[in-house]
Amino acid sequence: MTQAQTDVVIVGGGQAGLAVGYYLKRAGRDFVILDAQDRPGGAWLHGWDSLTLFSPAEYGSLPGWQMPPSGGGGFPGRDEVIEYLGRYERRYDLPVIRPARVRTVVREDGVLHVEADQGSWRARAVVSATGTWSHPYIPAYPGAELFEGEQIHSAHYRDPASFRGKTVLVVGGGNSGAQILAEVSRVAHATWVTVSPPQFLPDDIDGRVLFRRATDRYRGQGDDGGTPAGGLANIVMVPPVREARERGALTSVRPFTRFTRTGVVWEDGSETQVDAVIWCTGFRPALDHLRGLGVITPEGRIEVDGNRSVQEPRLWLMGYGDWTGFASATLVGATRTARELARNLLAALDAEAVEVS
Repeated sequence: MTQAQTDVVIVGGGQAGLAVGYYLKRAGRDFVILDAQDRPGGAWLHGWDSLTLFSPAEYGSLPGWQMPPSGGGGFPGRDEVIEYLGRYERRYDLPVIRPARVRTVVREDGVLHVEADQGSWRARAVVSATGTWSHPYIPAYPGAELFEGEQIHSAHYRDPASFRGKTVLVVGGGNSGAQILAEVSRVAHATWVTVSPPQFLPDDIDGRVLFRRATDRYRGQGDDGGTPAGGLANIVMVPPVREARERGALTSVRPFTRFTRTGVVWEDGSETQVDAVIWCTGFRPALDHLRGLGVITPEGRIEVDGNRSVQEPRLWLMGYGDWTGFASATLVGATRTARELARNLLAALDAEAVEVS
């Protein structure tokens, strides 16, 4: 198989990869984006049908081009975000190759060798931006293998139709848990299971305020004006969640202790028969393609200085969580992180070229 050569390979064509690609394109660099999906949209392709942003379109825009306002007059929905991402990569003629699943990245003759389904590349640097969607996390519970009901992670949830009339546990106290509980509880006997009582934001706080407050907290600046604080994990009261509150559906219970064949056992020893469990318990970084570099820690992360791998300086990371740039896994946070990463990456490439000359 012939190897192509390029300055940078970006692994992942979702919002993080496109944002980095924008800055590399503007700098006139030779690069390619390898995306495992068969069409634009990244992780948004796998969001549930009613998923929406927490804020107006302008607050979910990538560098260079503002997302158009929602056609429905509210906050943009999943399909509108997918359409925007597709138009974005076409607008800037970003060199995306898909479907191209990267199998491995290894060191080879002073560069990084990237092997994918569609070919292989020799790159001076690799930006890994594969996100977390393909690595959903489900906590271990005793007896889980015995349970004969349905178990599904939010990564694969689409709509509540298949749960109609069933007894369902929605496990997880974040925004995904709240939104899925809100719509499932309209058609099913749903119980919300959370480790601790969920933290709800005031009705008038949407993603704009939430992100600003979370940024202040991240920078250690505290809250301003005595207004209620919020972190990115707090629950935003989008319309479906407010409606569920009005129905009295937003109450939660503490976790069960184990599964049985037909349901679960609670802390007090009581049992409940359950038809299905929807796990809204988050994700872990999707880094399997980097195992050949020997840089993944036992905790499933990579030690970084900013966005740059400490053990492999030719490797850069974007969009996995705050450890690769504050809010870098969100649309609103992608621009800032990508701009900083691209600036440092380009400086590193230029310094390397000077050393070689």
